[in-house]
Amino acid sequence: MARGTFAGGVHVDDGKDMSRDRSIQTVFPENGEMVFPLSQHIGKPSIPVVHVGDYVRTGQLIARADTEMSANLHASVSGRVTAIEERPTAGGEKEMSIVIENDGVFLEVFYPENRQMEQLNRYTVLSGIRNAGIVGMGGAGMPTYYKLSQADETDTEVIIANCVECEPYLTSDYRRILENPWKIINGLMVLLTIFPRAKGFIAVSRDNPEGFVLLRDLLRDEPRIFVKKVSSKFPVGSERQLIYALTGRSMNARMLPYDIGCLVCNTDTLVAINQAVIMNEPLITRIVTVTGDAIEKPCNFRVRIGMSYLDLLEQAGGFRKDLTVNDVLILDGGPMTGRVITDLNVPVTKLTSAIVVMRKQKMTIQPTTPCMRCGRCIQVCPNALVPLTLFRDAQKDNETAFVRHNGLECNNCGCCSYTCPSKLQLSPAIFSMKAKIMKKPEMAGDYTRRFMRK
Repeated sequence: MARGTFAGGVHVDDGKDMSRDRSIQTVFPENGEMVFPLSQHIGKPSIPVVHVGDYVRTGQLIARADTEMSANLHASVSGRVTAIEERPTAGGEKEMSIVIENDGVFLEVFYPENRQMEQLNRYTVLSGIRNAGIVGMGGAGMPTYYKLSQADETDTEVIIANCVECEPYLTSDYRRILENPWKIINGLMVLLTIFPRAKGFIAVSRDNPEGFVLLRDLLRDEPRIFVKKVSSKFPVGSERQLIYALTGRSMNARMLPYDIGCLVCNTDTLVAINQAVIMNEPLITRIVTVTGDAIEKPCNFRVRIGMSYLDLLEQAGGFRKDLTVNDVLILDGGPMTGRVITDLNVPVTKLTSAIVVMRKQKMTIQPTTPCMRCGRCIQVCPNALVPLTLFRDAQKDNETAFVRHNGLECNNCGCCSYTCPSKLQLSPAIFSMKAKIMKKPEMAGDYTRRFMRK
């Protein structure tokens, strides 16, 4: 039975007070380069449809999806294409990208008239989502068209709007609920039109009573959508844990939600669906939280994709006056699952959720000590794994043992490292080993379903 929670997990200092009361600000990039990596999704990179020297408008298609497991890419500014070349990304690798010199005019393409909800059918919904280039914006990056097209119309019983935002410091979903609730609701309603047997659940953290009350009041007369409270325990926003908390249904990492009659969409993804299907707008913006104790003015920004991290940090006032770049640790994403970055001349993409900047003196890595055999890592693992065993498999580079001990079931939440009193770097070692094995389909088997290259 669903109880709004799950086994394992941790309660963390969420740090959300720094930005949760800051309204979403729309920012525009200054004149200069905008960089659009062709891989802003899982699957094959998009294929450029523009050439160096072409003038493009805001909203214009600049790269088309190569397959179903790919996504269209649109210009978020108007200007001249100056290069199609490899550029650095927040992931630390160089990726083929389209570079546009922003002219600051933001001349737009023509958008067709808005659609009404009663005009929608399966074709208009799926084609609108595919044309707009929408992907899972919670970090998964799966093309939304592919996810929806694989789900059976009659077998899909639950569509979940993931508005939990369990990652510490991130507050964009919180602000979206308060400022744009109908965009979230309408995005969910759009999906319900193509899955006639499904009910919609909007999942909200117990730590967000304002959002819960607002959504509940707006949906009092809507028979197919229900607002549900879930635990604030991390990682309740993870797909498997959220589905279990709301429905009591279980799945493993070899499965996808539609295998058990569910679909899950992130808040920003639902907003993008509303904008694409109802407003005929492509995905060219997203909300990014810029926060941390080293940021002058933490805030939530509506950002144009392609804008640089450096420009975005400047919009937040930059580092606090007494700090330099050598005094801070910069994370792409939240403190539990984000990654450290050193190069800020990288572009915001469809998958950029947050930039968290912390004082290094508060982030000092403590020395490790031998394992105490306390079992805390086992207690907090949301997937009932034995992290220490997987850690040792990784240290020995024993891929066969790692797979045998169910290491591919790990969802990279970091709870084991967070709770370890010996300060062992369990999660990074497990994540690295898992990533290595996932590149070997013959060893990973069905676990590669989420990362198929078609």
